[in-house]
Amino acid sequence: MNVFVSSLSFKAKKEDLIELFAPFGEVLSARIILNKETRRSRGYGFVEMANDQEALAAIDALNGSEHMGRTINVAVANERPAQPAPAPDPEE
Repeated sequence: MNVFVSSLSFKAKKEDLIELFAPFGEVLSARIILNKETRRSRGYGFVEMANDQEALAAIDALNGSEHMGRTINVAVANERPAQPAPAPDPEE
């Protein structure tokens, strides 16, 4: 299950997310979303957990908790909508 984490400290790293979620179960991956231009954190990220029940337990326990001096929001991540195929070029 993919978990969305927002209101993260701008100093948080993916290792911090792994450490935060590991007590609840197996963490498959963690990533902090960066600003493309400045390469600084945008204050949110995603954690992928192997087991849905463990992910839900982590969400229940961590949502509204304090991490690195900030109150974080933790929820099930929304699936990305499928990107539509590009329209054919009418001039071809």
